[in-house]
Amino acid sequence: MNKQISLYICCLFFAAVGILHFTHTANFTRIVPDYIPFPDMAVYLSGVAEILGAVMLFYEKSRRWGSYFLILLLLAVFPANINMAVKHITLGLPEWVLWARLPLQALLIYWVAAVGKSPKP
Repeated sequence: MNKQISLYICCLFFAAVGILHFTHTANFTRIVPDYIPFPDMAVYLSGVAEILGAVMLFYEKSRRWGSYFLILLLLAVFPANINMAVKHITLGLPEWVLWARLPLQALLIYWVAAVGKSPKP
């Protein structure tokens, strides 16, 4: 895939998921692990972080830092994905999808790192 197209799709993906944190807050709150205080606030903050990361990734001057930021965010939210799978919080998805999402996180990290490397798409 063309690097520029991959970059734009990545930016759109993270911006869209970030927006979903505000439009479907209750679903995201359900998957926050119990040890996280103020789960609604955690969902809003992670939504803002995803949108901010997408914007940083979009601009050449902040692209590298945006990729680092999103990689750290993906690592930070990974416990929510584990929690979702372990507690069988399907949100209408098939059970197998909950477990398939876990290795998908590594692919997202790879994708973000790849689009964050090139100064120009």
